[in-house]
Amino acid sequence: MRDTRYVRRFIVKHTTSLFAVLVLARAAALPAAEVTVRAPDSPMLRFALDKLGAALQRQGDVLKRTTNQAPDPGANIAITVEPALLADLGADGFRHLGTFQGLKIVAGSERGAMYGVLDLAGQVRLGTPWQQVPDRAVKSRFEFRAIKFNLPWAAYRTSPVIEQHAATCRDLKFWEAFLDMMAENRFNVLTLWSLHPFHYLVRPKNFPEACPFSDAELAEWRTLWRGLLAMAKERGIETYLINWNIFVSPEFSRAHKVAPWSVQGSHIGPESEPGDLVVRYTKEVVTQVLDEYPDLTGLGVTLGERMGGMTPDQRRDWLARTFFAGIAEARRPAKFIYRAPLSADTRSGGSTSEENDRRTRAQIESLTNNITGPVYVEFKHNWSHGHSSPDLFIVHGGPLSEAYWNPPPTRHKVVWTMRNEDMFILRWGQPDFVREFIQRQSGRDYVGGAIIGSECYIPALDYLSKDGPHKTWRWAFERQWLFYAVWGQLLYDPATPDARFEAMFEARFGRGAGQDLLAAWKRASQVPLHFASFHRGTWDGSLYTEGFFSWTDRGKGGRTFFDIDSFIGHPVLDTKRYINIADYVKAGRVPPGVMSPLELAAKLEQDCATAMERVAKLRASGKVAPALDCELTDLEAWCAYGNYFAGKLRGGVALAQARANSDVGRQRLAVAELEKALAHWKRLAELGARFNQLPVLSNSRQPFSWASLTPVVERDIELAKKPLGERRRDAAPNP
Repeated sequence: MRDTRYVRRFIVKHTTSLFAVLVLARAAALPAAEVTVRAPDSPMLRFALDKLGAALQRQGDVLKRTTNQAPDPGANIAITVEPALLADLGADGFRHLGTFQGLKIVAGSERGAMYGVLDLAGQVRLGTPWQQVPDRAVKSRFEFRAIKFNLPWAAYRTSPVIEQHAATCRDLKFWEAFLDMMAENRFNVLTLWSLHPFHYLVRPKNFPEACPFSDAELAEWRTLWRGLLAMAKERGIETYLINWNIFVSPEFSRAHKVAPWSVQGSHIGPESEPGDLVVRYTKEVVTQVLDEYPDLTGLGVTLGERMGGMTPDQRRDWLARTFFAGIAEARRPAKFIYRAPLSADTRSGGSTSEENDRRTRAQIESLTNNITGPVYVEFKHNWSHGHSSPDLFIVHGGPLSEAYWNPPPTRHKVVWTMRNEDMFILRWGQPDFVREFIQRQSGRDYVGGAIIGSECYIPALDYLSKDGPHKTWRWAFERQWLFYAVWGQLLYDPATPDARFEAMFEARFGRGAGQDLLAAWKRASQVPLHFASFHRGTWDGSLYTEGFFSWTDRGKGGRTFFDIDSFIGHPVLDTKRYINIADYVKAGRVPPGVMSPLELAAKLEQDCATAMERVAKLRASGKVAPALDCELTDLEAWCAYGNYFAGKLRGGVALAQARANSDVGRQRLAVAELEKALAHWKRLAELGARFNQLPVLSNSRQPFSWASLTPVVERDIELAKKPLGERRRDAAPNP
């Protein structure tokens, strides 16, 4: 099969001979045929070529493979790995080059070549013939592009909403689909989180009582882990097990009467170091896991939980005697993710200090024995609510010093965790926000990449969706396909154009829909970003954006809706761009570059109106398929939320002014605005329940739905109607 693009170039460059015209006509008229691909024989390329073969088959072509060991001079697509290109393309980059023969894909590494093939497969799948794929070279922006996946066994939080995923997460078919998604979106690191996963992997040689499973049961667990790790490796995905330090298995705790919190899974407390037995057990199990699972890339640890009462130096010493000592004795090297200390004092709640940062950096720079590559030092970008401002204001515990990167590091790289504790039900996708976050890292060579994911939501079992013709997916992560696409592909290549995401929409919902859908999602997805930037959150349960509430008692099961009184005075996160209602009313003005609450309300309403125009256009274009109807309904729900948020801002400003000046007229305005907001909330409740099984299990005691919160939304109106001299908060329960 000839490449018509290069035939045309030949004709233009030389003369338009009859022979050349005939060649062009013949090339353009060739029927679907066999496409020969010559490539090295490797697991990553076999995986990628399977994807390319499936994409070509959809166009009616058939892929035929040959290897470089059996060269085929007539191959249409030639794939080569040339280590000399690493300097230009990096470990994950590739180059597409058109030739008279066909297409050449070159890379400096096997993973780079895999991404080159996957890129070709993606373009073919989205409608571009392989012969027309343009020349281009791609070098990945970040070397570390990770997903945070909390496991449902020995889980960080114990609740039915987490435990319901256990069977799905033991299904290798699920992991195959999830890892495929990761590779296709260019994620190259999977981090698996558990309080203590090790007794699910091995029976400790010197502490067999720590493993509760029979030989047959443990064999099933080994099959799961080995299958998962092998599939990840085949897709160029590194794997890390990350735990929360001073935990042991419940069986070990009971047998030796140590670390009792390991039985209840309680991860915050005042206990200090539990003793040498736990240190020895942890060290030995780390070594054994690394020895028995060669496909596991590395480990990580959270330096914080269950270390209450220990000084920062004691915590670092504990880590040295357990994890680092265990890695040093393993038969192979491993990589390491070092979560920056969550506390700079003896408490568990979270604090930061420059001195603690310096001491931690010193420990990292001293690591040598068996720890390979850069140590990745992880920080939570804006604590547990990364989907807020693209600028950094806080990490876990407070503000971050420059000690980790000034002077520039040589032993470690920083990675930002962009946590999502804010939107689990409604879809989200805002490529411009991701690009803006990436732009903030410009010139920071010490930044290795980012980790995307949640503490409180596992994207496995789809327990949210109603059954019906709209449900064209099986797993939960497939609901949020745009979320993963924009994060993964832009972390890899920030120059990825909007046209790529528009083409993804068209592949799902039909030609002509992509531009309007992406434009609508950009506007609608701004709504939760505005809220989490305006309403400052810290730990994960302090803010659940799409529910407009927080969990109370640090995750013990309650929830507190953000009523109008708390809303008025709550501090903002992004102090560069926002000011809260109380400070605005008190000052009567805003600093340069800062949006007043009323300007934010206008911005929200404008964005929602623009998004709804696109939605209306799509709905009016003809019959809307059920899957597209589901997507449009989420857009409408975010717009209802945005208009509720805007109405509450207007009502809050009017109420604060009325209270400050005993102005009954402003009070009436506040009531009117909150009544309008209530109507938008009821619309949100209706839209949210259209395709979702609400109420659903949640991380609070009560199942979640927007409708269940309508009574507390209505209470805002009663609070606003109170006599202006009466400032006592209503004592009614806040579910």
